[in-house]
Amino acid sequence: MLPSPDGKPVPPSGTAEAFRAFAHDLAAGRRPWTAETAQLIAQQFDQLAADWDTTRATGRDDPVRDALTRGGPLPKGRCLELGSGTGLFTPVLGAAFPQVISVDLSMGMLQQAHGRSPLRVQADASALPLPDASVTVIAAIDMLLFPAEIARVLTPDGVLLWINQLGCDGPLYLPAATVVDAMPGTRPATESEAGWGSWAVLRRIG
Repeated sequence: MLPSPDGKPVPPSGTAEAFRAFAHDLAAGRRPWTAETAQLIAQQFDQLAADWDTTRATGRDDPVRDALTRGGPLPKGRCLELGSGTGLFTPVLGAAFPQVISVDLSMGMLQQAHGRSPLRVQADASALPLPDASVTVIAAIDMLLFPAEIARVLTPDGVLLWINQLGCDGPLYLPAATVVDAMPGTRPATESEAGWGSWAVLRRIG
């Protein structure tokens, strides 16, 4: 565990709880993901994109760096970054993997990532434009969980990096055990906390 610095930007409890409930229901299949929901979220993040780095970002990458340092050994294949946003964490991932594909639902976010994310794709994470078993590592940072699609594109020996920047206070927080329950065929290899956040490395079984 790395120490947590002061000044953690905890979101309003009511809003965070509502988002966490949605994230849990979606992962468990209790709530559908619709085109209308995807469009609404894309529009919201498009509006936030220009000021994201200065008003919304935590400014810290402790969980990402710690996961890459202590969550290994990690395979060195292609990395898919889901919910890449403005690309704040893409350079860190790029230093660890030979290729990083940055995917986000928001075109505004991807435009802000120019210069950070060399390979950017606008796509819905529930229907990725990638072949089966085509990525070795998936990095999901403050992201909704789409179990079937992650399982489809991940190689048989692939790894999921599940990272919550604000830990259990984050609006999309899912503990590793919940992710494993939603994704049969995976197991938590390593789980820890770093700074304000938490992370888990999940490996496929067999």
